[in-house]
Amino acid sequence: MSKRIDYIIDEIIDQYTIKDNNRPWIIGFSGGKDSTVLLTLVWQSLLRVKNQLDKKYLKREIWVVSNDTLVENPVITNYLNGVLEKISNSAVKHNLPIKVKKTTPRLEDSFWVNLIGKGYPAPNNSFRWCTERLKIKPTSRFVDDLINSEDNEHKEVLVLIGTRKSESASRNKSITKREIRGKRLTKHPLQKNVMVYSPITELYLEEIWYIINSYKSPWGAEKDQLFNIYANASADDYECPTMVSNDEHKSCGQSRFGCWTCTVVKKDKSISAQIENGQEWLVPLQEVRDWILEERNKPENRENYRRNGQPAINGMGVVKLKHRTEILEKVFDAQRKINEMGIEIELINNQELIAIQVIWYRDLYFDYKVSDIYNKVFNKHLSMRQHNELIQKEEELLLSACGQNEKQFSLIQDLLKLEKSKTIMMRRRGLLEDIEKRYKQYITD
Repeated sequence: MSKRIDYIIDEIIDQYTIKDNNRPWIIGFSGGKDSTVLLTLVWQSLLRVKNQLDKKYLKREIWVVSNDTLVENPVITNYLNGVLEKISNSAVKHNLPIKVKKTTPRLEDSFWVNLIGKGYPAPNNSFRWCTERLKIKPTSRFVDDLINSEDNEHKEVLVLIGTRKSESASRNKSITKREIRGKRLTKHPLQKNVMVYSPITELYLEEIWYIINSYKSPWGAEKDQLFNIYANASADDYECPTMVSNDEHKSCGQSRFGCWTCTVVKKDKSISAQIENGQEWLVPLQEVRDWILEERNKPENRENYRRNGQPAINGMGVVKLKHRTEILEKVFDAQRKINEMGIEIELINNQELIAIQVIWYRDLYFDYKVSDIYNKVFNKHLSMRQHNELIQKEEELLLSACGQNEKQFSLIQDLLKLEKSKTIMMRRRGLLEDIEKRYKQYITD
């Protein structure tokens, strides 16, 4: 077994020191067993290059890229954040050209902004909008930025992934389909100027655990933490990749390291197992996720039109605003319960809350306020006295300018909210149509 491992390390060294103008390497790192082994072997390879050849060969930049969907299982998020910090610090300590990058979805692509703000129904097998927005696009943007950076003369990168043929029959078929006999590297099917390298593709599960158990973590991570995560999760031997290497692999629904909000699967086995193994503070998350799934296809929760205004099939269009507010309240309540257990957690960040309110304004929903729902759940009113006094003065001046006509006053207030939404969401598309809708509403009322 050790000979096979040495062979992989030698191959990585050969690939790293090859004269290809030092195009950067990107390692997709999820924190799971396979990506941990991949990074371990690359790290060992760099140490051998440094000690046996010369540190002058360590010119090629290596990026350890981890994706945070912002709705990851919080146990995994806490573990991964600690590991990434150790990787970054240890790379500096050992003077290795390894850098860490965490990618996150853009505000308009975040899970809660789409579900609660835009009214997208919770993802399922027929409408799985989440993976592209939360996982693929953020990392792809980083790859594109690296390709187009001034330091990258040849505008190419090499992506290393920890996929293995023995994971499943479908994975074996997918890898074999992309292989070029006699070649280490394959072209990335989704991105130009990207080559893919899979050093551990032939390793079996037993060998993966052998490496984790036999090799001391180069960055000082505790292997017991990784063992415990797998021991406490479901029996599925699969982890959600950070880098997607082919167009057939776009679902992370069965992943043990997936999002706690995932409704693609009927039951989240991993979070259930974690709860059974003592992580009882995860119960509120499980309850919210199960409730969202249960309520998804109820006709009373859905409009009969799609987000683009077109008629929906079987009348199952966007989520009604009232139900969106119910989802937001449920999420706030779950956060409150967990916080009361002594665990600090923020399930929806402030930027997302602002974006949700902005989208409601853009959709001409002016009667619902995120702050009211927050105050209802947490019984906590943020002190905005000075801000409110300024708003009140502005409203008095505006009402006076409208000749005390409350209908005109309301119209101008709503139009100002729509214009403000353009600045916050950083895109003007659709704004003129929204303004026209509000004018028509004013005329017909």
